[in-house]
Amino acid sequence: MRDFEDESRTQCSFVLEPVDGLALAKFRPGQFLTFSIPNNVAGEAPLLRCYSLSNRPSPDTYRITVKRSLTPPDRPDVPPGIGSAWFHDSVDIGDIVQVRAPAGQFVIDEGSDVPAVFIAGGIGITPMLSMILWCLDTQPGRALHLYYGLRNTAEYAFRAVLEDRALRHPNFHLTTVFSGPWPATPAAGPTPPPAFSDVDLLRRTLPAGRHRFHICGPAAMMEALVPALGDWGVPASDIHFEAFGPASVRSPLAAPLQRLAAPVSIRFRASGRTIDWTGDDANLLDLAERSGIVIDAGCRAGSCGSCETRLLSGAVDYPKTPDFAVSAGHCLLCVATPATAIELDA
Repeated sequence: MRDFEDESRTQCSFVLEPVDGLALAKFRPGQFLTFSIPNNVAGEAPLLRCYSLSNRPSPDTYRITVKRSLTPPDRPDVPPGIGSAWFHDSVDIGDIVQVRAPAGQFVIDEGSDVPAVFIAGGIGITPMLSMILWCLDTQPGRALHLYYGLRNTAEYAFRAVLEDRALRHPNFHLTTVFSGPWPATPAAGPTPPPAFSDVDLLRRTLPAGRHRFHICGPAAMMEALVPALGDWGVPASDIHFEAFGPASVRSPLAAPLQRLAAPVSIRFRASGRTIDWTGDDANLLDLAERSGIVIDAGCRAGSCGSCETRLLSGAVDYPKTPDFAVSAGHCLLCVATPATAIELDA
């Protein structure tokens, strides 16, 4: 760990450099790193967590930005995030962290000059910033539009950087919207009416013509916005998105899930559970989590390998081909569906 800095009240950036002084593996703007997080529970294995890179590619450093995940005021049963707490409370300058090479397919289309639209919700700004900084340096003539949705100005990460780039680059158009509530301080001023990054806003502010949309934010935002873009007439090939949060988000553009004529038995040997697969879940990871079976997972998109699990018997299908090279005799639960009855070492 070389350096870190606060980006907002709840978000902090961490700059990493290689301990051997060699050049880092190059990453594509929008990719993430997978970290091994110490687990303070005695006897428990380290946790794997994925965090997006928030700088443009550099051979010398990586930068990630981590939002502290707190217990929601209305959900006291939900514990704070272990990974984010570790970064915010325990990691210091000079510490050595264990990290895998960059991965992920939520990336900028580097060979295109089609105007790009970035729609970020909260900490979803991190991969967007990487893409925007790369574009401004490498494709300065490309039209870029960022719609950044926040609750209030206290959560406005990278404000100075974004507003500076918007002033200096006429092709970069920055729109911020705030849903509230605002901090209860005199300096905060009156609370403006809530606003959201939705299709109505895009209709009013985007110029006519083709755009490529890159969307990253909470599940509720994704589930509302992505289908609305399709209804607006945006082709699926021009909509790219990545969700974050405690559960995976099935693509709103995908075909409806097909219920099976007969249930398929899924045996989780280590958990001592047998559960019927009926086709109501997007993947085996969703089935496990819905049934209370804890599976370590990171990207939830077949890229990081965190949920790789030994397949003891049976066969799986991959509706989406994994980016991660799956070991023989294993499967990636986050993108796998059963082809037959199966038994998993989980």
